Formats: sequence, C-alpha cells, structure tokens
Amino acid sequence: MELEVRHLRALCAIADAGSLHKAARQLGMSQPSLSTQLRRIENALGAELFQRGSTGCRPTPLGHAVLSRARPLVAEMSALVREARATVARAGDRRLRIGSTASRALAGWLRRLRQRLPDGTELSLHMNVSANALLRMVAAGHLDVAFVHEVEGCPLRMPDGLEQRVLVEREPQFISMARDHPAAAAPVVDLTDLGEDHWMVDPTVDGEWDGLRRVLAAAGIDPPVLHADYHTAASLIVVGEAVAPCQPTSGPRDDMAIRPLRNDPLAVRLLLCRRPGGSEETYALVYAELAAAYREAALRASTYRQWLLRNKSPLLQAPAA
Repeated sequence: MELEVRHLRALCAIADAGSLHKAARQLGMSQPSLSTQLRRIENALGAELFQRGSTGCRPTPLGHAVLSRARPLVAEMSALVREARATVARAGDRRLRIGSTASRALAGWLRRLRQRLPDGTELSLHMNVSANALLRMVAAGHLDVAFVHEVEGCPLRMPDGLEQRVLVEREPQFISMARDHPAAAAPVVDLTDLGEDHWMVDPTVDGEWDGLRRVLAAAGIDPPVLHADYHTAASLIVVGEAVAPCQPTSGPRDDMAIRPLRNDPLAVRLLLCRRPGGSEETYALVYAELAAAYREAALRASTYRQWLLRNKSPLLQAPAA
C-alpha cells in the first residue's frame, strides 16, 4: 500500500480532532471507514501511529514523526488546490460555495441569492455540524463563505486571515420539550424546572456540550445527559424522555413546545466568515441577503417573535430599502 495525500490528510485530522469519531465527521466519512483506513496505513508501516483509549487517540512516537512530515505535504497540496481554484475564478468562473451549520434561515437565504446574483452563478451548499471544520474549509479555499454559530464561552478556532461579520451578537437558545411537559405551561422556563429531566446534546457540535455543562453547573443542577444528534433527540423529546436546547427560529410543532429560558443563560453568536480577496460587492450582497433571510425566519417563529418584542430587538425594524 502506497500512502497518498488523502491518507496523510486523514492522519492529520485524527491528530487534530483527538478521536476517530470527530475526525470522521470532519472528513465527511463514517468512523468504521476511517478506522479501517487507519489500520491499513499502520499495517503498511508496520507499527501503530496512534494509541487508542477511552479519552481518544494520541500519536505514538512514530505517529509524531510521520505527522511532522505529513503536515507540510498536506499544506502544500492545499495551497496548490487553492491557487488552481483562484486561477479558475479569475478566468471568469461564476460560483458561490456556501458552508453552513444548521439554520432555519438557509432556505430563504439561498432563494434570495438565486434572485440577486448574476445569471449563471452556480450556488452550492455544504452543511456540517462542526463550525470549526467549515472555517478550515474556507481558509483552505474549498468554500467561499461560511455561516456559523459560536457557543458563548466556547470561542471558535478562527484560522488566521479570515474576515468575519457578526450577524447576531447574542442569539438566545430556547428549550424544546414535550407539549405536555409541566414547564411548558409557562411562557418562560427556569433551568431549575428542568433539573430532573434528561438533557439531550450533540457533542459533535463545536462548543455545544461545554457551553451547556457550564450553564447547568452555574444553575446548580446536574441532570442526566444523553449524547446523540438532534434528529434522534426530537423523537425522544416528543414522548417526554428528554429536553434539549434549540434555535429560537425553530418552527412550531403540534407535539413539541419551545420556550425561552429565564435570563437567557444559553446563547450563541452568529457569524459570516470569508477569506479576503474576493469581491466586496458580492460579499456585501451575501451578508445583506443572509440578514434579511434570518429576520424572516425570526419573525415567522412566534415564540422568538414574542421574545424579540419583549427585548425591543432591532430585528423588529424593517431594513432600509
């Protein structure tokens, strides 16, 4: 087996993420596939490159030696790809590659961009639960812009040179629960009212678990926590088996209640990021249409709209024509 750049990129991802699970998510592949690939690489070299344990993967001495040679090669290949793509862009290729974490504003944003961008512009969307992975893709030239959220108290690892614009400085995170949950009877929920519930959180979302753990500890409660993705969480929430943080723009459901938390202890910052050097006019348009789409999504969600009214949010003001 001859080592290829994709193998070296996988080794770097495992070392950076500290676990096969997180590295697989960042690489867009399954954990079993990455585990198999790592075993083949180690078999080809005749020794282990990582020590596996309950706390994740750590490079062995040989692993450190291989990584020291692999990283410059991966960086050089990434630079080569960036330069080639920049050459294509300068030749007149019209495209906009968007990365995003999950957001109710996405559909409206894409619809608006298709209406406003020049005819023939190719739009593509890359979704990822990891904001840090999207930012790395922007820095490497694989994406033009990324719309990401940063959990309060858990700063993102912003690559050097990226430009960022703040869409929302502090977006409160609401709580989703079963429609017949006792706390759902109130318009605003106290954290202590949920101290006996199972909380669901996706640990692969950058900062999500650390941010929630900090807020729960500050409230003096230590509820049982389940780790899973939020699609799985919904099926447990509706039957009363769990509660979970959610975006305030989440739409209403007949089988689920969405409520704000008193004093808004959970929050994120919404950012649009790009590499410098592109068209300032296009970037301004992309940001303006994102802001408009987010406002639409915010006002459509009745619980969030009521929160905006109580807090006299500037989002309630229509943008200038």
